[in-house]
Amino acid sequence: MTVSIDMGTKTNGFNATLDLEELLATRLLVQGNSGSGKSHLLRRLMEQSAPWVQQVVIDPEGDFVTLADHYGHVVVEATMNERELTMVAARVRQHRISVILNLEHLEPDRQLKAAAAFLNGLFDSDRNYWYPVLVVVDEAQMFAPAASGDFGEEARRVSLMAMTNLMCRGRKRGLAGIIATQRLAKLAKNVAAEATNFLMGRTFLDIDMQRASDLLGMERRQAEQFRNLQRGQFIALGPAMSRHPERVKIGEVVTAGRGGSPKLMPLPEQPLETAAELIFTPTENDPVLKNNKVTAPTATEVIAQLSQTAAKRLETQEKEQVSEPEDLFNHEEKQEKINGILSKILEEPEAGFLPVSQLYQDFQVRCRIERIASPDLAQFRKLLAVARAGVDKKEVDTSKWEQAQTIANHLPEDMRGVYLLLAKAAFAQECCPDDMDIAKAYGTRSPGRARWLLTHMEERGFIVCASDLRGNRIVTLPDLGCQTANS
Repeated sequence: MTVSIDMGTKTNGFNATLDLEELLATRLLVQGNSGSGKSHLLRRLMEQSAPWVQQVVIDPEGDFVTLADHYGHVVVEATMNERELTMVAARVRQHRISVILNLEHLEPDRQLKAAAAFLNGLFDSDRNYWYPVLVVVDEAQMFAPAASGDFGEEARRVSLMAMTNLMCRGRKRGLAGIIATQRLAKLAKNVAAEATNFLMGRTFLDIDMQRASDLLGMERRQAEQFRNLQRGQFIALGPAMSRHPERVKIGEVVTAGRGGSPKLMPLPEQPLETAAELIFTPTENDPVLKNNKVTAPTATEVIAQLSQTAAKRLETQEKEQVSEPEDLFNHEEKQEKINGILSKILEEPEAGFLPVSQLYQDFQVRCRIERIASPDLAQFRKLLAVARAGVDKKEVDTSKWEQAQTIANHLPEDMRGVYLLLAKAAFAQECCPDDMDIAKAYGTRSPGRARWLLTHMEERGFIVCASDLRGNRIVTLPDLGCQTANS
């Protein structure tokens, strides 16, 4: 069945149509600077094709959630964990439901990981559910960057792999990628190269104009026309639209984004003498500031929280009149066995570089052999961080070490082992561990990634790095009030 989608009008006045069945087999790339009309184009395409094909939208700004009110899309808030997102994506394919993955409430690295988990769920679905799906990815240069630097290495890697699978291997699984980007130069070439349909909008940088003209098979001197395109105008080329480059004006849409274009409006009339008072005087209607940056609590704050928790627990026990005291001997014996199991696991040469999930499976098996109940995964991650740091409680003061563990438990998971390793060296007045020791605690063989993590931790305010006159690294842990020794 052939379905033609009306995208707008050509310069000769005829309708600009898009063959939907051909699009499913050949994919689409949309390019244009901010304000060129990319989101409007994608919205027109989705509105026109909604009755004919299932749609999945990866929406980093929450701009397309308004489609749900008119066309029955389900909005999936990406605040759940990655495993849940993968399972939701599998059910989306199974039941053929159009959805919008809303990523607007996440930090950039979390956006990449969430999008990758969802795309992997679509890609890895059972063969019985390989129905045709339009997978629309807005701001594709975020999820398939041409170079590292703007995002964490792990997030960039998993996202780029998921986007590559979508564009390179998705066709046989019924996945038709439609990717939109502000700059072709920032989009990974192996992702962009898989599209055979193009809609190129207004752009001004020479490198982007040249790449656009190359993709459209135009001469370099013709690239200047991309600067002269109006908002909503695109040069179309591809088997689903036109066999030669044609200028297209995108038609009107039914729904609208929540942002929209800024419009000029007069300023409110406000006497000059009261303007300063309005700015500097707090009111009940003041907005709550959102702090997206994760910061570690200070030692004083953590100790205060622990004191409050301990007092509440004691009060609850008194109310419940607990008659049997805790068996401290059995608890300590169990903890010693668990620590022994972890030590044996990490004695394996490759154990320091295996994924946490694989280590946890080994840990559970060993616990069953020892006939002890294994901690849950969250507790295991905390124990593993301590074990990777290679710290013996006898080596450091108990109260200081408990304080370091409490602070580490509030840090992101990948930083805990390294933080405890640095704390151990600082408590013992030893030199800062070298790059390879830090890399092992981080779970990698790369000293470069170890140095990157220290820089990342310093940017987040968890540590302060400096060098002595010989160039040796000195690390200060502000919340613990100590630092590693000079060499």
